[in-house]
Amino acid sequence: MKYLLLGYTPAAAWDAATADTPSPEALAAFATYQRFEQELIETGEFVSSEGLGHPAVSTTIRRTPDGVVATDGPFAELKEVLASFAVIDVASHERAVEIVSRIVGALGEPIEIRPIMGEECT
Repeated sequence: MKYLLLGYTPAAAWDAATADTPSPEALAAFATYQRFEQELIETGEFVSSEGLGHPAVSTTIRRTPDGVVATDGPFAELKEVLASFAVIDVASHERAVEIVSRIVGALGEPIEIRPIMGEECT
């Protein structure tokens, strides 16, 4: 069963990690995540993973009573931002929780787990 892992980070941490010279802490977090990714590649559970562009360059499309509207970021009230996503293909929800618990334990930032809709979810 495939799961989408949504990685969130505090907006201030995002800015620090994407600065011209990332902090040693940010570089260590990237290296830790790459080790988890390599482990999942070796077990055949890794599908895909990508970091996302800064929220300041995002666009949200919404339907309003006046029609469809596009709104640009950044959003001043935002405390946490969606920073990355990964797709894993594992045998069970419990396995997904086990993997994500290890990543969150090492990196400290929350990750949301969502099943990807398909034959398994119908």
